[in-house]
Amino acid sequence: MGGEQEKWVLMVTARTPTNIAVIKYWGKRDETLILPINDSISVTLDPSHLCTTTTVSVSPSFDQDRMWLNGKEISLQGGRFQSCLREIRARAQDVEDKKKGVCIKKEDWQKLHLHIASYNNFPTAAGLASSAAGLACLVFSLAKLMNLKEDNSQLSAIARQGSGSACRSLYGGFVKWDMGKEDNGSDSLAIQLADEKHWDELVIIIAVVSARQKETSSTSGMRDTVETSALIQHRAKEVVPKRIVQMEKAIQNRDFPSFARLACTDSNQFHAVCLDTYPPIFYMNDTSHRIISCVEKWNRAEGTPQVAYTFDAGPNAVMIARNRKTAALLLQRLLYNFPPESDTNLDSYIIGDKSILKDAGIKDMKDVEALTPPPEVKDSSIPPAQKSKGDVSYFICTRPGGGPVVLSDETQALLDPLTGLPK
Repeated sequence: MGGEQEKWVLMVTARTPTNIAVIKYWGKRDETLILPINDSISVTLDPSHLCTTTTVSVSPSFDQDRMWLNGKEISLQGGRFQSCLREIRARAQDVEDKKKGVCIKKEDWQKLHLHIASYNNFPTAAGLASSAAGLACLVFSLAKLMNLKEDNSQLSAIARQGSGSACRSLYGGFVKWDMGKEDNGSDSLAIQLADEKHWDELVIIIAVVSARQKETSSTSGMRDTVETSALIQHRAKEVVPKRIVQMEKAIQNRDFPSFARLACTDSNQFHAVCLDTYPPIFYMNDTSHRIISCVEKWNRAEGTPQVAYTFDAGPNAVMIARNRKTAALLLQRLLYNFPPESDTNLDSYIIGDKSILKDAGIKDMKDVEALTPPPEVKDSSIPPAQKSKGDVSYFICTRPGGGPVVLSDETQALLDPLTGLPK
């Protein structure tokens, strides 16, 4: 474990995407190993719009493992962090950095301490799968630092022990988490069904209804559902296995009507199961329900689905449009129904891929105010609902994206290369 005066610091920085499940994971058969009661399928979101960046570093001068999340130091004592650290250290290999004159033997990793800094470019714990991206990034960056031989599918089984959905963030595109059958969880891992280029015309718009931390965490919510819901076992045994087969086929064939029907009905059933929990869990709110109504009216008027919606454990809507033209029409409808407050800067109300605004013919707030009711509202005998100003915090425009990557540009590191402390 050489190196001048033992003052060296080795670092790796990586970026990992978040993912949104279109066939939901809800309920565990093993709480410790985080083994699910059903398979799930997700779409990985473009990391340039939604991702976690993590820098991991090692130095003989560090006296304990430390972690900073979004600039604030957090405890690493939780069982999930400890599981991931233990599993990765156990698989660590020899590492040599000739430039720094550093050689770490695999047995040395058990004695060395780590500094970890992580940053989410989206709200944490608000139902946007921040823990999935975070734990996947932790595992991926540590695996690179410690020179692990495992591939991403094998790494996904480690990330799963930190946060179930994290295993699906080890790949881009469309990903299946196979629940597995083994008691030790060795076969409960992620498999890429197709990469992000397979169906690249899809456009995703996320309505951030609330960036606040949710009242019921996914962990406690799942536990309560498994213990009290009469519907959950029927869902896991009878409903989901069929939907998984159908969704795999829909993705393979780029069959949007089937994809949309499955995504919407599975999201609705997941929230029905939450409602069937005792006491009931409410993740969606009135704004979430109004968004569903807006999409359903349009889909019905067109006679075939234009947009799919799905909600994770929170009120934020993830809408998947069949192509860019449809996404522009969707954005017009969303801005008509959920305009920003009059003093809002449109630039901060629509983030991510802002070019969709141009496609929608919207340059400024005057264009938003000039939007007319969509045809399906005009034709309706029901008067248009009052516009819901300020009910959506902001929209994120994105698309399916790639998997984790190492960032070689040192300026993107979150830790100082000399001290291993946050910049």
